[in-house]
Amino acid sequence: MINLIEIKKKIIKKENFYFIILILIIFFLDRYSKIIILEKFNENVFYVNNFLNFDLVWNTGIGFGLLSSNSLLFYNLISFIIAGVIFALILFGIRSDKFDKIVFSIIIGGALGNFFDRLIYNAVPDFIDIHYANFHWFTFNVADIFITFGIFIYITKELFVRKN
Repeated sequence: MINLIEIKKKIIKKENFYFIILILIIFFLDRYSKIIILEKFNENVFYVNNFLNFDLVWNTGIGFGLLSSNSLLFYNLISFIIAGVIFALILFGIRSDKFDKIVFSIIIGGALGNFFDRLIYNAVPDFIDIHYANFHWFTFNVADIFITFGIFIYITKELFVRKN
């Protein structure tokens, strides 16, 4: 059973303060990028070069638009699952060593950025459009970059770093 008092004591430890700051920095970088896009570009496509556009797309699914649906029930179910995953990541982060705390903080910061949008806008604004000719990758945002980067680092560490 989860002991909430124990979790609270672990969270407010001095060493966790830096990880909370990292989460907040990533969250606010994501928020800032989305605010700029929503204010400046809204429904316009901003051409950067032959490989990159900023094009606002509202995502009701999970990362990279997967599992998008118009069903409010499905959207709320996905949102509830995402909240549970974020909570689990926080618990894992609290109990981890310093390197894993950094990795979990990167993932949590991005996840909180997208979860905030789900709550406020009922969708996540994605706007980074990488393409070559007529092939376009999934449109994504800054939070998705941090989530993907964190997961990549974690999987790489688990596969290639030997444990004692």
